[in-house]
Amino acid sequence: MLILISLVIRRTVEDSSEVEATKFKPKWEPYAPEFGHHIDVSFSYSADLWPWSGYLAVSITASKDAAAWEGVAKGQITLTVESPPEDEETEARRSTIVIPVRAKIIPTPPRSKRILWDQYHNLRYPPGYFPRDNLRMKNDPLDWNGDHIHTNFKDMYQHLREKGYYVEVLGSPFTCFDATQYGTLLLVDPEEEYFSEEISKLTRDIDNGLSLIVFADWYNVSVMKKVKFYDENTRQWWMPDTGGANIPALNELLAPLDMAFSDTVYEGDFKIGEHDMYYASGTSILKFPEDGLLFTGTFKNQGFEVMKANTLTVPDVPVLGLHQVSSSPSAGRVGLYGDSNCLDSSHLQKDCFWMLSAMLEYTAHNIVPVVLSSLSKATLPPVMEMPSRMEGNHLHRYSKVIEGSLSSFHSRPLPQCPSLIWAMPHPLNKSAPSDIYQPQRLLSIDIDIPLNPANRPDLGFSALREHNTLDIQSPIASPLLSQDRLTWFPVIAFLATCLVALFLFNQYYRTKSRPKRKRPRPRKMAAISYVGKVPGV
Repeated sequence: MLILISLVIRRTVEDSSEVEATKFKPKWEPYAPEFGHHIDVSFSYSADLWPWSGYLAVSITASKDAAAWEGVAKGQITLTVESPPEDEETEARRSTIVIPVRAKIIPTPPRSKRILWDQYHNLRYPPGYFPRDNLRMKNDPLDWNGDHIHTNFKDMYQHLREKGYYVEVLGSPFTCFDATQYGTLLLVDPEEEYFSEEISKLTRDIDNGLSLIVFADWYNVSVMKKVKFYDENTRQWWMPDTGGANIPALNELLAPLDMAFSDTVYEGDFKIGEHDMYYASGTSILKFPEDGLLFTGTFKNQGFEVMKANTLTVPDVPVLGLHQVSSSPSAGRVGLYGDSNCLDSSHLQKDCFWMLSAMLEYTAHNIVPVVLSSLSKATLPPVMEMPSRMEGNHLHRYSKVIEGSLSSFHSRPLPQCPSLIWAMPHPLNKSAPSDIYQPQRLLSIDIDIPLNPANRPDLGFSALREHNTLDIQSPIASPLLSQDRLTWFPVIAFLATCLVALFLFNQYYRTKSRPKRKRPRPRKMAAISYVGKVPGV
């Protein structure tokens, strides 16, 4: 039985009640014999917790002392909750909740095995209109999956974990992470703009050994205008706020590296080594260093097909590039690919997980894998015009980076990096119960607890959850079960009566609707009139 009740965590703001308010704060209690001191815990919560609103967040990390330690650490979180009084009660109910915590800790992985996934620069529908990444999928026009390693990139995440990589999610700007702790920064299908401070810091991080892998997507202003649609709910024309990826913003990020993507949309099947690939609505590499390695292939201009309803095949389109940054001896490496659909499980046709592993091998060890041996140095034509942003777009309404009106945009103030305040540990000299992490039963009533909790306001949730057995032979449980059986008898009798009535009505209806059988009419004997004598034989 799940009991839902409105809970309120009261924190008094008056100076005279500071001591009383401290008692209601969550408390971290590590188990001393169970290595609980290897865990640091931080709490954040709203003052009031009501159903469907409010929050209680717990952040857990390994302490610095456990950097080289491996094992399981255990502890518990204790907090006091207060429920409003009911009916005739005068005092609020208070109870203590104990939440067990168990965390498996491993030694800090090597830097080359640590990947940082950028989630801060991914935008999705709603609230803005961010179009699909594959223009062929017309039945799914909106990019609503969130582009997260737990949603449409889950298969990619599991592949990386099987290969021994450790992926962390960045939910803040680039200025908020320590690049010396990670080997590769992974940008996949970004739609957001970038702060100027982010561009400067990323350039410095790459010079100091951080590698970068970018999986872009299509972008073209004419195609964006073509895929607009009329929304019946808002009765307005919906225009995309950006393409599959925000190529103009991404080019500003890559400008210090002398790299850029184009605004031409390509599609087609191709082959890298022995691997069959499908390029689904991707872009091409427009600008790349001369000493870098590129892969080129023959593709169809999908943007031309969308606009002109005709096919145009283009040879020698660069879609994959690898480059060792030569600004310093310890600089990192960069890998670019123009399509993210091969990592996205939403409309996946042919995955390129193997290529991501090969690019990570290159960024970690500066060795081109055998599967990418077909890449070679190629000189790209000079850039005549860079992709530009669409005039009149509404990206500023949903962006965390820019703000302003339709005529002018400017950057927002750089947000502060999130900081956690670790809770003061209160060690307990005890071990965790052996069955505390087992699944709890839904019905949890003991013979010592009255059936009506209102009669015992001193009992709360902690008293109910400590008991997980129900004695059927007890004098309290037996009347309860008997009462439950008695309440079912009228329901069963009513259902049976309805079934009998339906059966009788069906028989009556079949009898009345059956057509009557017509009796056969007797044949009339033809009258024979004899005229004269009967003829003889």
